[in-house]
Amino acid sequence: MSLTGTPFLYTLIVLFAVALAVPLILWSRVRGPKALRAVARMLMLLFAQGTAVALVFVMVNNANGLYDNWADLLGTGNHVQQAADLGADGTGGIALKRLPKVRQNFTWASGPGMHGVRETQLKGRVSGVNAEVYVWLPPQYNEPRYRHHKFPVVELLPGYPGSAKAWFGSMKGTRQLEPLMRDGQVAPFILVAPRTNLLAGVDTGCANIPGTVNADSWLSIDVPKMVMDNFRAEPAPKGWAVAGYSAGAHCAVKLAVAHPDRYRAAVGMSGYNDPIGERNSLAAQNPTLRAENNPYLLLRNKRTAPPIALYISGESGDGYQAGVALESIAKAPTTVHVVFLPRSAGGHTMALWRPQVPTVFRWLTLEMGKNRPKIRSGSTPLAPSTAGSTHAALASGTSSRAGAGRRR
Repeated sequence: MSLTGTPFLYTLIVLFAVALAVPLILWSRVRGPKALRAVARMLMLLFAQGTAVALVFVMVNNANGLYDNWADLLGTGNHVQQAADLGADGTGGIALKRLPKVRQNFTWASGPGMHGVRETQLKGRVSGVNAEVYVWLPPQYNEPRYRHHKFPVVELLPGYPGSAKAWFGSMKGTRQLEPLMRDGQVAPFILVAPRTNLLAGVDTGCANIPGTVNADSWLSIDVPKMVMDNFRAEPAPKGWAVAGYSAGAHCAVKLAVAHPDRYRAAVGMSGYNDPIGERNSLAAQNPTLRAENNPYLLLRNKRTAPPIALYISGESGDGYQAGVALESIAKAPTTVHVVFLPRSAGGHTMALWRPQVPTVFRWLTLEMGKNRPKIRSGSTPLAPSTAGSTHAALASGTSSRAGAGRRR
């Protein structure tokens, strides 16, 4: 029975109801020696407490997309087949353009919010990772007038622990974005959510660690190549962005800063720069790895400022300072848009990140839509007034922008 499935949830609800009813009915009817009656009543209480804890856990897990299946929960899952030393660029010296096309079979994904989402099991030729990837196509994708059109892509990363399905389920990503795409308020992005929970009980930190995992190459090479080989996706870097929350925010920003040849923009909500921000991060296990996977140090040490745009949001002490630090060292053409969120905004939870989805995708539309015609389902381009309102929405609250030498 699936950990996140409706049957398991309903089973726990029934068991919890039974666990409450049993003591009420049988408590005074237990017969036998005093010790036997005590044991029987203790078992009733343990049964009631156990079902209550299990029910609450499943409800919290389903609401926040923490564990996808029993293997993730029990720490028995391992999605790494091999982890060769792939060098500084994560390619292992492989000429990526010469690799044969990756042809995948897709099935319809199941679960809350997964309507219209395709699923495939991808064996990464470069990274050695074998894991699932979820793909959602925008409403314009199958319209005859756009049959030759290539679409921009946003790679979506969850926190840790976190399910690749969370952006569609708990975050309600497609439910919020589909009507905005149809109206032309948001660009028709292909949404791609690859598994990031690759090893049992640890956060990979989106790092390449020889002999352990090549999570960076999985996310920035294998997954994009598969998407571009199977769908009408724009090539990297101009057509690709990456977005995440919590540990996924750290990964998103790090990937964009480390690989401006693979990503044009990144969104980080409630993230951090130093990998040690996640205590279970493999990227924080020694000073060298920490430095190699810290986007602040990566950006500061680059000889040439990369042509990327970063959107960083967070509360004080939870993402905001990380964004300000990046802003302070950004030089054109790098841009950093920092948004301060008040403490009352929802804390380090989906309640904080979910409402930001329309705003960050409007920002991505502006950043990645420069010098590109905007389309909406039906035909009409994005009107100037709509674009102006998007600028106004981004400027609301306390925010800043670096790289162009101005603040607002």
